[in-house]
Amino acid sequence: MIRRFKEIKPEQMQRNVFQIIANEWMLVTAGDITDFNTMTASWGTMGELWHRKVAMCFVRPQRYTYQFMEKSDFFTLSFFDPEYQEALDFCGQNSGRDTDKMKATGLIPFETDSGSVSFEQARLIIECRKIYIDDFKPENFLDRALHDGYPKKDYHRLYIGKIEHCWVQQ
Repeated sequence: MIRRFKEIKPEQMQRNVFQIIANEWMLVTAGDITDFNTMTASWGTMGELWHRKVAMCFVRPQRYTYQFMEKSDFFTLSFFDPEYQEALDFCGQNSGRDTDKMKATGLIPFETDSGSVSFEQARLIIECRKIYIDDFKPENFLDRALHDGYPKKDYHRLYIGKIEHCWVQQ
């Protein structure tokens, strides 16, 4: 682990999760240092489930990150200071299939001790081990307006990860 980070317990996070996820965004990253992808997300949640600290994120099947989420046991959620908003915007608007996001943004990936990938510039990193997945199902939308947000029927997959590590910049 890079020395610039110190490990904390998830409940020691100082920031409001509603603020950091919805307004500041995060990078969802899966794979290993030799083959990974990252995407920007503004949807997600954290809390307690099955007596575990968990984080949840959502990825549509056409996203390049989806294939990495499917084959990886771990994923990371990385949060950044506002000066990196442009880099996060780029990572959300461009696909890793045909773009080198690291070269384009200047983000510097590193490998955690568990083999996950995050970024040196992150201020908060949450590393999760996948413990549950499920797909959004059209018949389960009780609010039809939410279902209408999927005109292509490309429903998100939910990933629930047990928070294994949480790091903040020192």
